[in-house]
Amino acid sequence: MTQEDLSPADERPSKSQLKREMQALQQLGEQIIAMSDAQRARFPLSDDLLRAIEETGRIKAREARRRHMQYVGKLMRGEDLDGIQAVFDEIENETLRRDHAFHRLEGWRDRLITEGEDAVEAFVSEFPEVDRQALRQLIRNTRREQEQGKPPTNARRLFRLIRDTAGL
Repeated sequence: MTQEDLSPADERPSKSQLKREMQALQQLGEQIIAMSDAQRARFPLSDDLLRAIEETGRIKAREARRRHMQYVGKLMRGEDLDGIQAVFDEIENETLRRDHAFHRLEGWRDRLITEGEDAVEAFVSEFPEVDRQALRQLIRNTRREQEQGKPPTNARRLFRLIRDTAGL
């Protein structure tokens, strides 16, 4: 059988395929709805879709919300899906960078607590603007907290000092 032998009906996507695509668009809409207003503003969305997204928050009934999400999925068909995906990727990359930076700062905190003065000097050389006296005091208090089995109040303060010094 060659391409010419196929009728136009054979080339159409199946009903199941269309349903899967519609559900994927609904899920994409739900992801956008779950985002903050600031994040949502970054997406290239039509006014109709923005109104539908804002309206979603007012719908409480389960069946009404399901029908509304179908409507959102229908509106998503007319959107710039490549542009929307590009913004999703950008947000995901920002999140990964922020998470990596926080893990790095947590590493500094743990290193400052366990390694002592060598780690303090390494931290001060990387971040010369740090308040050295406050840093050393928080390290001492954190160690004392850990020895006494108290809640990590000073460890949190130490992390906050490290985070603010690093500019995150």
